[in-house]
Amino acid sequence: MNNFVIAPAPIIGLPVQGIGDIFPVRRIYCVGKNYEKHVAEMGGNPAKSTPVFFTKSREAVVQNGSKIPYPPQTKNLHFEVELVIAMKSAAAIFGYGVGIDMTRRDLQAAAKKNGAPWDMAKNFDCSAPCSALVQADDIVNLDNASIQLSKNGDVMQSSSLDKMIYSVPDIIGHLNKTVSLRGGDLIMTGTPEGVGPVNKGDTITGSIQGLPEITVQYI
Repeated sequence: MNNFVIAPAPIIGLPVQGIGDIFPVRRIYCVGKNYEKHVAEMGGNPAKSTPVFFTKSREAVVQNGSKIPYPPQTKNLHFEVELVIAMKSAAAIFGYGVGIDMTRRDLQAAAKKNGAPWDMAKNFDCSAPCSALVQADDIVNLDNASIQLSKNGDVMQSSSLDKMIYSVPDIIGHLNKTVSLRGGDLIMTGTPEGVGPVNKGDTITGSIQGLPEITVQYI
């Protein structure tokens, strides 16, 4: 057997509520334009919204309680609270969590203006804070669950999951037409209206009714 020329990357995982086991993160898919009011606040037309997908590296994941350095190359870091789906296989859901899609909004705006990719606006170190997961079998129903994000104790985003344009089955179906979903994949399902900036010293908390919270502080 050949040796690796460099050490393999360590497994990155998320805790699972109620058990001691870890969910190993494989890939992260993210959905844009999935709440009508957020599409509108970003200058889009909700009536013409189609699912937009992008990715984050698994190294973007940070767990609850983390202190995160304010990222470089931005003066306008934004929060976006989202429902996270954790896949067991291509079609089976392992569980759910709460994630925050951190976005370097100024980089995104510049990329959009120039018709360029906006990977660096979305996919950077610590850009995917995520809560512990709850197994799907332990959840009664998330269809109408409330979703919120608070900054320093003040509610900034507040909506419900029934406001999603594309449902969880819709999103999984769309992705499976383009890529091969597998166990370990996370899907961040889009954010409601109310996104806004984060500064050094701010603490943000994302919550969804029935799921563990995710809280991080920027330093």
